[in-house]
Amino acid sequence: MKIGILGTGRMGSRIAAMYARAGHEVIIGSRDIQRARSLVADLELEMLTAGSYDQALDAPIVLPAIFMRDGLLAQLDKMRPALEGKTLIDITNPFNSNYSDFTTPWDVSSAEQIAATLPRTHVVGAFKNVWWNTFDRPDFNTTVSDVLVISDDQRAKQRVMELGSGTPFNYVDSGPLINARTVERMTLLAEQLDYSFFPRA
Repeated sequence: MKIGILGTGRMGSRIAAMYARAGHEVIIGSRDIQRARSLVADLELEMLTAGSYDQALDAPIVLPAIFMRDGLLAQLDKMRPALEGKTLIDITNPFNSNYSDFTTPWDVSSAEQIAATLPRTHVVGAFKNVWWNTFDRPDFNTTVSDVLVISDDQRAKQRVMELGSGTPFNYVDSGPLINARTVERMTLLAEQLDYSFFPRA
């Protein structure tokens, strides 16, 4: 499959590399295309190329690696025509800047807000329970980390789970999009409790 990643930060770069290593064609887009080119040159992965946001949006599957607190919803609203009919993988958690609270009310998740902003896009929540450093070592003891996958669109959810074949994670169907409310808050709680297996999931 072809996947477009928006953002070259800690999550975007690791997810792009993971999917490229699994054999998918990945274009990692940045507002600063030179930054994307530098990242691709450093990773040296055959299936990974650099581009702009517009070029990444050409892919049938798009993953924005942008914080909610940095205006993700406003950016996605501008991208609405380009995202129509596509699958969007939402990895965001609505944490505030010091990771002490959430920027969303208790009765809504960032995934639901994105789905409301993009009513003609197939929104699937995934990697919300996985911190960036888990990608550097997803395994612990004799098992691997779980990725909780959430969506109201069963076909899109299945597509994202199949996309994970060949990646070092176990993908779990975690129900409808409303469950993102629990997953997003559970993720911050796990960090605050500092379980012995953290940041693995």
